[in-house]
Amino acid sequence: MATNRTFTMIKPDAVANGHTGAILDDMIKGGFKVIALKYTRLSDEIAGQFYGIHRERPFFKDLVSFMSSGPIVAAILEKDNAVEDFRKLIGATDPSKAEPGTIRNKYAKSIDANAVHGSDSDENAELEGSFFFTAFERF
Repeated sequence: MATNRTFTMIKPDAVANGHTGAILDDMIKGGFKVIALKYTRLSDEIAGQFYGIHRERPFFKDLVSFMSSGPIVAAILEKDNAVEDFRKLIGATDPSKAEPGTIRNKYAKSIDANAVHGSDSDENAELEGSFFFTAFERF
């Protein structure tokens, strides 16, 4: 059963390129309400914990290095059918394959520097949101 919340991060590449405001605007115009928002920088240790599911994959070290290379914006978003609708809004992981008008089509530079993270399931949305935000930080 689909829930009405999802988790996202605006990644270091998009923050560094000045796209934070435009991406947040796209999310809001896409019908999402911001429930929690945090501007922060991940350490290697915290990035490694967050992406721990990929620890055995060959790209893990590069992913951790990239995600700790600069500030990120973490958010919990709310909308009916949030996870599925957000995945449509952000587009394919590879921005060259992302539909026109999607966030990754507009702001991502590569499959690695792909502007945003979006939860892939309701379960992961809850886990990922809880990784960054306490109940006190959600509105």
